[in-house]
Amino acid sequence: MTPLIAIAAQAAEPKSAEVTDWAGRIGWVAGLLLFVVLVYWLMRQGWKWRGSLQSDLPELPTAPETPGAATLTLDGRYHGSTTAGQWLDRIVAHGLGTRSRVELTLTEAGIMVVRPGANDFFIPADALREARLDKGIAGKVLAEGGLLIVTWAHGEKLLDSGFRSDRAAEHTAWVEALNSMNQITTTEGIAR
Repeated sequence: MTPLIAIAAQAAEPKSAEVTDWAGRIGWVAGLLLFVVLVYWLMRQGWKWRGSLQSDLPELPTAPETPGAATLTLDGRYHGSTTAGQWLDRIVAHGLGTRSRVELTLTEAGIMVVRPGANDFFIPADALREARLDKGIAGKVLAEGGLLIVTWAHGEKLLDSGFRSDRAAEHTAWVEALNSMNQITTTEGIAR
């Protein structure tokens, strides 16, 4: 019985906490950080690759010297552009994939898109095809009618560009104005 008493006495003695394996812990943290960096790098490479696939897209048009008087203006956000009718096929070439604040100005010549911190561009009136209210575009989904989607021709592609006004009540006026411009400037209708 003495061996059992000795084991019981040993089990009853208080023990100090085990020493933490710092090398193992640091290894796991370093591995996790490397994994996060790798995933970020792969996402960036995918964005660049998508841009190179869309390199056939011509340079974005710039506003004419005298665009005319402003019919409508809008302050809000630019949420990106996609291939028309394919709301998940984001266009990233020429900075069209960069979200930003936006100031839109509609004139008889077209739409001036001014984006602080990103590339400005111009949508000529003869390139406009359609305007509608929708609920989503690549990377952004809102309530029904929360986005102003402008369909326009650029090169050989039809693009959908998504905008959201700071005052959502403005969207309807923009849809009506753009669709009435489209009826005046083109007879080919909505090409999708």
